[in-house]
Order: sequence, then C-alpha cells, then structure tokens
Amino acid sequence: MSPQLVLGAIALVVVAWLAACAEAGLARVSSFRAEEAVRSGRRGSAKLAQVAADPTRYLNVALLVRVACEMASAALVTYACLKEFAETWQALAVAIGVMVLVSYVAVGVSPRTIGRQHPLNTATAAAYVLLPLARIMGPVPPLLILIGNALTPGKGFRRGPFASEAELRAMVDLAEKESLIEDEERRMVHSVFELGDTLVREVMVPRTDLVVIERYKTIRQALTLALRSGFSRVPVTGESEDDIVGIVYLKDLARKTHISRDAESELVSTAMRPAAFVPDTKNAGDLLREMQQDRNHVAVVIDEYGGTAGIVTIEDILEEIVGEITDEYDRELPPVQDLGDDRYRVTARLDIGDLGELYGFEAYDDEDVETVGGLLAKALGRVPIAGASSVVELPDGRELLLTAEASAGRRNKIVTVLVEPVVPAGADADDPEEKPE
Repeated sequence: MSPQLVLGAIALVVVAWLAACAEAGLARVSSFRAEEAVRSGRRGSAKLAQVAADPTRYLNVALLVRVACEMASAALVTYACLKEFAETWQALAVAIGVMVLVSYVAVGVSPRTIGRQHPLNTATAAAYVLLPLARIMGPVPPLLILIGNALTPGKGFRRGPFASEAELRAMVDLAEKESLIEDEERRMVHSVFELGDTLVREVMVPRTDLVVIERYKTIRQALTLALRSGFSRVPVTGESEDDIVGIVYLKDLARKTHISRDAESELVSTAMRPAAFVPDTKNAGDLLREMQQDRNHVAVVIDEYGGTAGIVTIEDILEEIVGEITDEYDRELPPVQDLGDDRYRVTARLDIGDLGELYGFEAYDDEDVETVGGLLAKALGRVPIAGASSVVELPDGRELLLTAEASAGRRNKIVTVLVEPVVPAGADADDPEEKPE
C-alpha cells in the first residue's frame, strides 16, 4: 500500500477531526459567553466574538471542511485498497470497514466529546482558522446550503441548519444532567416550549366553575359576594349566565362605597368595566403577550358557537410555566375528618360513594355528579361559595346538610364541606335510623 496515500488519508482525517471539534465547540458557545470572554480579556476573545455574532456562517464552513476531508480520505483509502487487493469486492469491503471505523471514532465521537467538554477553548482556537477560511471560500458554503434547501421538502429557503425544538430541548436536558441548571429550571424551559402549543381552552376556568353576579344587583350585593367568595374580579351577567357583559373589580366597588355610602344602592352595572373576549382556540402564549401589552388581567373565553366557555387570567397562563400557584392557607387535608355525632368534615373532591359509606350505604350514587362538591353545587343550582349550604336526601329518606367551608387556593375553590344529619323537630337525635314523617 502506497505510504503517500496512507499519509494523505491520515492528514485529511486529522483536518476532519479538527473541523468536527470546531463544530461541537461553536454549537455550545453563545454570543453572551463570547462577550463575557471579551470583558474578561481572554486571549483570542475578539475573534471568538466575531464568529459568535454569525454562528451559522462559520458552522457551515466547518461542516463543509469536515465533509470534504472525510470524502477525500475515503477516496484515497479506496484507491489504495484497489491497488493492494486483486479482487475489487475485497478492496471495497476493506475500504468501507476502515472508513466507517475511522469516521465513527476519529470524526464522530472523539472530537465532539472534546468540543462539548471544552467549548470555549475549542471555539477560540477554531476562530483563528475559520475567519480567514470563510473569507477565502466566500459565497461557496451559503450557495451549497441554498442548493441543499432547494432539494429539501418544505416551503422557503433557509440560511443553514438551525437547531430544532427537539434539539434545543435535548440541550436543556443535557445541561441539567451536567448540573449547569437545576431540575426546576429545566422543567420551566420545557413548559415555555409547551406553552406555544397550548390553547386557551386548556387553561381557562370553565363557565360551570364561575362565580358571577347579575347586572341588576346592587353594589352592596356585589361587594358582599366578592368578600365571601374571595375573588377580586367577578364577571357580570346580563340576560343569562352565558351572557357576560362586563367585569366588576373589588377595588372599584370599595372605592365607590368609600367615597359615598349612598353608592351601595346603585346597580353593579354602573361600576363594571368592559370585558375582553377571546376565542377558546387562541394560543395561550399569544394571549399572554396581548394581556401584558393591554394591561388586562382577565379575559372572557368564547366557544365556537359564540357562547361563554369560561374566563382566563394571567395567573392561569403563568401556571403552565411555573406550576400551580398556591397561597399560605393551602394545606394537605385528610379526605374525611370525624367530628362526632355523625358529623364529618370531608374534602370537596370526596367521591359520593365514600360519603354514602359513612352513613351505611355501599352503593350510594348520583348519575349527574361524582363528588361531594358537585353534589352541593347540584343542590344549590350554582357554584358554591364559603358559607353556602343545602340539604340532600339519602336513599333511606334521611337528609344531610352540606355546608361549604372556607375556600383556598388562587381560584378560591371550596376545599372542605361540613356534612351533618338533619334531625326533624321532635325526633330523637340519638336514633339515626329514625326517618322524618
């Protein structure tokens, strides 16, 4: 085998190794890190900043050098093997085996590992070569990329191979594994990506969970409702609950009543503000930007038929990024707390079948609701707020009084319900089996 061909192939592999190392290093050095290097006075940082300012151009140059050297070395090895072996298939088999091994180890694994482990040093060294090389090559790398993009299915042309969302997510995961960022930061970054694919209807509060007030109610009634429910913004309805005509703010109500006590008797419609309406198919990320620009905190969500689907707030969207927002009153509660005398404090999410078991019914069921909170809402005919109560009947005729207790969480949902038997006048309170006449 000709030593000149072997040495030429080795030299080309070395150049391809350097180009692959430069690719890996440049891919991990941002313009921010390059500017930091300049401020610290690092040697060669000025050239690195030039490369980091236009990474696509110089990555394309490194890519072109690597591919050209790999192909040239493969051609030399193949030519040398054809001269060494009598049979063509033997020569091709040896050449393919050698180049696959060399390309995988010497060009694929080794340089990329070094470039990722020492990105700043690698990228700085590469900048000394890539800057003059890019001037020499001129428009050749961008032209080849343009031709490649023209042959790629899809619309339009691109400047070069950009990192996809999947690659960016993988980089975030890698940064977390290398302890460059915390796990919570990784989750938050992933949530930002997912927000771009999230629709408003996925984060809104549905209409069935809304606490509303009719426009013909007085400001005093609205103020009482806001204080009892814990909401600082309450939708105002017109002809029906599906017809939201505005939003009343607790601050506005307090301001009006503070200025004049006579304002308490005025209609709530005089204090409400116009409501912003958005379709339920709107992108949550776009809505967040619009709400920031318009300084609007809440919007009414409209379904495809023009009806009210619910409302969405800035907090609802932010929760998609940072997770559930709770307050200092939130705490973990047991599902059932025995208060004695057949009285129980249960969570609003307790299954009504479990509620029936507390009073001796294994198959207590309701075709419309599944939870104690839903059972109370059905009996009331509206969303329960703190202090709301209603009576429900058990299958044996006994009656239970359900009382919504204090709400908790940012959405002020009822957390616990007090359950106690209703004892008819003149009945023996110690005999739970006695039915009312």
